[in-house]
Amino acid sequence: MSWRVVLRQEVEHDVAEAAAWYEARQRGLGSALVEEVITIWDELAINPLLNSRRDHPEKDIRWRLTNRFPYRVVYEVMESTRTVVVACVVHAARHDRHWRARV
Repeated sequence: MSWRVVLRQEVEHDVAEAAAWYEARQRGLGSALVEEVITIWDELAINPLLNSRRDHPEKDIRWRLTNRFPYRVVYEVMESTRTVVVACVVHAARHDRHWRARV
């Protein structure tokens, strides 16, 4: 049985902003980032528990690193409803407080 993946409103902006930056540097690179992020979302629907839990006092927060780009897909797992809430797609070098503000 698959999990339901829900994107927070800001996530589409995160991806669009990062993709535009890469596309401005090399044609097709922005599209490659978008495709990789969508693939991760699809994989989260199959098994979101595959990635390790992150330090959060109340929620089951996890992230998945992209393969080709230095980005993290940060998400919350809600096992009782089999729901994954994607909180943000953030550059891996950003401080943790950026994604913590979203979860």
